Amino acid sequence: MVENAQNKIQEAMTTLVDDLDRTYLRNMQRSMHLCAADCCSRKETSVDATHRCIENCSTPLTQAQSYVQNELSQFQERLQRCVMVCQDGVRNQVTDNTSETQVTRYKAEFETCAMQCVDDHIGLMPSIKKRIASVLSKNS
Repeated sequence: MVENAQNKIQEAMTTLVDDLDRTYLRNMQRSMHLCAADCCSRKETSVDATHRCIENCSTPLTQAQSYVQNELSQFQERLQRCVMVCQDGVRNQVTDNTSETQVTRYKAEFETCAMQCVDDHIGLMPSIKKRIASVLSKNS
């Protein structure tokens, strides 16, 4: 069950990242490379000026990638906190006298709770995507 939850969230994250990449980041990457190529075609500039020019070309993409990574990290942290709450809830019920039958039941409770966290957080992805897309569309 835990592996199923991990696969489910991983698939949803991959889909989100791929869509953002295709829609926004690749265009920004293309622009960065065209800009950098233009920097390199300027024969009159110094090596330092060319490097600064190339760095300036990469800044928008670097900032966009950093923003996306930060948003996804915050999402993963929220999901982890949700799962930790499930874990704490089960842990609070376990005592020295807990039977194997109860342990099995508590494990099932945890898995159900964790899966609900995954489902809830996958449900948040459209709004996260919309927020990220809004920022990226302003910068692309």
